[in-house]
Amino acid sequence: MPLKDTNCRNAKPQDKPYRLYDEQGLYLEVQPNGGRYWRLKYRFLGKEKRLALGVYPEVGLQEARRKRDDARVQLAGGQDPSLQRRMAKVVSQLDHQHTFESVAKQWLTIRESTWDPEYTRTVRQRLELNAYPWLGKLPISSISTPMLVENLQRIIKRGARETARRVAQIYKQIFEFAEAAGITPPNQIGNLSRTLPAKRVKHFAAVTDPEKLGALLKALDSYTGTMPVCCALKLAPLLFCRPGDLRHMEWSEVNLDAGEWLIPGHKMKGLTATKQDRPDHLVPLSQQAVAVLRELKPLTGRHRYAFPSARGGDRPMSNNAVLSALRRMDISGDEMTGHGFRATARTIGAEVLGFRPDLLEHQLAHTVKNPLGRAYDRTSFLPERRDMMQRWSDYLDTIKS
Repeated sequence: MPLKDTNCRNAKPQDKPYRLYDEQGLYLEVQPNGGRYWRLKYRFLGKEKRLALGVYPEVGLQEARRKRDDARVQLAGGQDPSLQRRMAKVVSQLDHQHTFESVAKQWLTIRESTWDPEYTRTVRQRLELNAYPWLGKLPISSISTPMLVENLQRIIKRGARETARRVAQIYKQIFEFAEAAGITPPNQIGNLSRTLPAKRVKHFAAVTDPEKLGALLKALDSYTGTMPVCCALKLAPLLFCRPGDLRHMEWSEVNLDAGEWLIPGHKMKGLTATKQDRPDHLVPLSQQAVAVLRELKPLTGRHRYAFPSARGGDRPMSNNAVLSALRRMDISGDEMTGHGFRATARTIGAEVLGFRPDLLEHQLAHTVKNPLGRAYDRTSFLPERRDMMQRWSDYLDTIKS
């Protein structure tokens, strides 16, 4: 006969445990201490088992029957309810361990071994400022695309569109890592980039008129800041390199006697999918560039970096050092940037001096193909590029005077 709630409510403790039976294996076990516990007796693979369904009165009769019915559905599907409960508990514990923040830190630990320390700090800071306060404590398996979109929109609303774009890229990599590690299911999140505003393309400001360039070079030569910044300003127009590459120049990479600067492939930007596969980039140094470096070496030669930070020689110069110097000389961002010297060399080199486009592209470290279809290496067209770099430096001297 099925139980009634009054039977459960009026059940008194006795000297020994006893049971009040309901239907389909459900019963209430009454303990001598007064505790009343719901149990389900069932058989699985021929073996009798018990499943705890809660404590009365927190779990009432109707709720206990609902739990019994759920367990019987699992049995009908060939599943052991006790095993399913243990697995759910393990998953819950793993979810608690695999929060977004913990998985992101695992990913960062693995990736930072191939990254520049400054870039690692940037990625870590982006996560700490934009992700962890809202997503960090959540199980990563519970995070959905709409939740990430809401987070990115918060960044966009404060006017940081480019930061939102970079954070979306970080999210994509973290969830790819979590999927590969078996922490999250495949394709848990969608394409976040499609939810962001279209990127505004803005070219770096650059001087491409020879007369204006000559005046700019005179101004650079007259700058009266610290010697490393002065030398960086003199070298920026000569080398065709990215500002970040110049800041991270190490004395161990420079051979002044040979007139060469060999930038290791892992420091180069975006030539291949992985930094380990990127070729080294050789920069022939003109006589003028060698002279500037020889002047600088007595001051910074004991440091790792040719242009060390003012706060310590184990770190490179700030990425704003050259830009700040330009601004102090009243050279606006609309007129010239540190990156703009590359555009200046590419434009004037081709249109005024008639340098071959493929040589210019090689020297700018852009991906090009030689006539045999082989991606460029550090020695491609070296004599021609050496001659081009010397002619370029001589030309800059000419327009200055």
